[in-house]
Amino acid sequence: MGRIGVLLLNLGGPDQLEDVGPFLFNLFSDPEIIRLPFPWLQKPLAWFISTRRTKLSQENYRQIGGGSPLRQITEEQAEALEKQLRKKGHEAKVYIGMRYWHPFTEEAIAGIKRDNIERLVILPLYPQFSISTSGSSFRLLQRLWQEDPKLEKIEYTVIPSWYKQPSYLQAMAQLIAQELDKFPNPDAVHIFFSAHGVPKSYVEEAGDPYQQEIEECTALIMQTLNRPNAHTLAYQSRVGPVEWLQPYTEDALKELGAQGVENIAVVPISFVSEHIETLQEIDIEYREVAEEAGIHHFCRVPALNTHPVFIQAMVDLVEEAVRNPSLKLSQVTQMKKKVRMYPQERWEWGMTTTAEVWNGRLAMLGFLALVIELITGRGLLHFVGIL
Repeated sequence: MGRIGVLLLNLGGPDQLEDVGPFLFNLFSDPEIIRLPFPWLQKPLAWFISTRRTKLSQENYRQIGGGSPLRQITEEQAEALEKQLRKKGHEAKVYIGMRYWHPFTEEAIAGIKRDNIERLVILPLYPQFSISTSGSSFRLLQRLWQEDPKLEKIEYTVIPSWYKQPSYLQAMAQLIAQELDKFPNPDAVHIFFSAHGVPKSYVEEAGDPYQQEIEECTALIMQTLNRPNAHTLAYQSRVGPVEWLQPYTEDALKELGAQGVENIAVVPISFVSEHIETLQEIDIEYREVAEEAGIHHFCRVPALNTHPVFIQAMVDLVEEAVRNPSLKLSQVTQMKKKVRMYPQERWEWGMTTTAEVWNGRLAMLGFLALVIELITGRGLLHFVGIL
């Protein structure tokens, strides 16, 4: 293959409590996370939300050790991938590009240019594509390519999603089987897949394939696992007055408890690394919901992290990407149309204390109501009912 670079894309997370505020500001400054009719509102809104959310978010991170382990785990994944590629005779170097915290995507691109990488594989650490995860990073990269003529010299290819990759499915099945076998009757354990949710409008209005890919991935994992266990797919982390993909994780857990299910194994299907949504939201919040619902034996399947079969999956993905015709950023960043986030036809209220990608939406509504009131003179605060 010659000398190649691999760019691993991920969300990023605060390394310590002092980083939480700046991390949230970066997060909510992204128009793919919060879409506004007026671009000039983006950074003021990001400041407003991050300021209001910092203390609560710091408490959540304090519960998991004072910061996110995402950077360390991603670095370990990159090191393992590079080692395996070199074992197979490839002169490869792996870079990490985080969207909202260090090492930022821009830092990774600077390293790629400095090292004179000529062939690049862009690999998001999201098995399933969503416009708010892989899509956001792809659009940032597309802008960087457009602004820097030097990047045009790099022959690159993009892997949009890879949830069907056989070794990935096998690694997931192995981790699930290991947890099931800890129960006295493994076949009776209910397998509960919990995916990060997205607003329903992303799927129905913008054509986001995320829901379809999650559902297909769940079916493929169960087929690979080849066990008779019943299973459920639900979506976590919803918040605010919009309709999200359903069923919601907390509601599905309560329903299983009402049905008499006592043993479940929760699978974080849309995450390949431990982070706040596995360690705090699932392990603490949803465990409490399950126990209150009468589910007495709650276990959580670990994230893939550096599972050797998962690392092999990434090796296979890189090799296949280099062999196949290249796929450009412009081919994977197109959406049907802009998503109209607010107001929605249907208003539903719900809140989890984590899931930082979406936790600012209630604060956003209050902020927007204030701005609109100042601009138009119309009294909307009583309608929004937040501030």
